[in-house]
Amino acid sequence: MATQSTDTQTREVRATAKYVRVSPGKARLVVDLVRGKSVAAAFDILHFSERNVAVDVEKVLRSAVANAENNNGMRADDLFIKYAYVDEGPTLKRIRPRAKGSASRILKRTSHITIIVAPRKEA
Repeated sequence: MATQSTDTQTREVRATAKYVRVSPGKARLVVDLVRGKSVAAAFDILHFSERNVAVDVEKVLRSAVANAENNNGMRADDLFIKYAYVDEGPTLKRIRPRAKGSASRILKRTSHITIIVAPRKEA
């Protein structure tokens, strides 16, 4: 579900969750709340958010912090969310029967959630 990569010059660490079954607009509302915040503040915001997608965003953030700690030797206390964005994934198309033998489309949208963390000193 989550992938990681590292930019060695700027010491940024990335985590991505792909094909999350939530519309990108709903996910962007939550991601906008935590962009630019420290990791501890972001966890507090996500934990108390009433939106269901906050659980998925928190998983991606935990993955990014774990990648930074385990793969790059960074401390979680020094990290902040440098970039956080939501891209649109593929849309699942479904059919709903309607009156007189017709049909209408149901679009089930998916999202790719990406969070990049970096040490606070570079900001």
